Amino acid sequence: MEAPALAGAKKKALRERRVIVFIDESGLSQRPHRVRTWAPRGQTPVLQFHFNWKSFSLIGGITLLNFYFQLMDGAVRSPQVVTFLKHLRRHLRSRLLVIWDSAGIHRSRVVKNYIQSTRGQIVVDYLPGYAPELNPAEYLWGHLKQHQLANFCAKNGWELSFQATRALRRMRRRPSLIAACWKQAELW
Repeated sequence: MEAPALAGAKKKALRERRVIVFIDESGLSQRPHRVRTWAPRGQTPVLQFHFNWKSFSLIGGITLLNFYFQLMDGAVRSPQVVTFLKHLRRHLRSRLLVIWDSAGIHRSRVVKNYIQSTRGQIVVDYLPGYAPELNPAEYLWGHLKQHQLANFCAKNGWELSFQATRALRRMRRRPSLIAACWKQAELW
């Protein structure tokens, strides 16, 4: 979103007393996310993992003070987006300004029908194409993969799901991390 458009959305959200929520999806698989690590001199570190392709999808929304997530088996589809929006409304108990990319699942008829059924409780705005750096949720996923689950080798799907959920809950208890995601996106 360009600076004037974002400023307008922010002003409108403040005027209408809406909570701004940036929503994004990401994926996790049993293949470890490799990052640089240490080892004794002359000994290359080796990650041993099983070549299973079990994958999970994450959908998350970040507000100025907190973030919310759901981990699901398989790909995120329109019904899962609607379910997540319902959970957000239940947790936030406020009118929402949802800002997300213009992915097909966000523009689907199912999602549009649900948003219309809320009678103005949810208003949607879209990020410009090819600008993931404007979405603070992208930085949450980056921190999860680069720091919390770095070099983690899950033997099976439940172990990956368990560790990812634990890591996300740990991250949620760090307000400085949430603030850093917003700052990184340079939105405020």
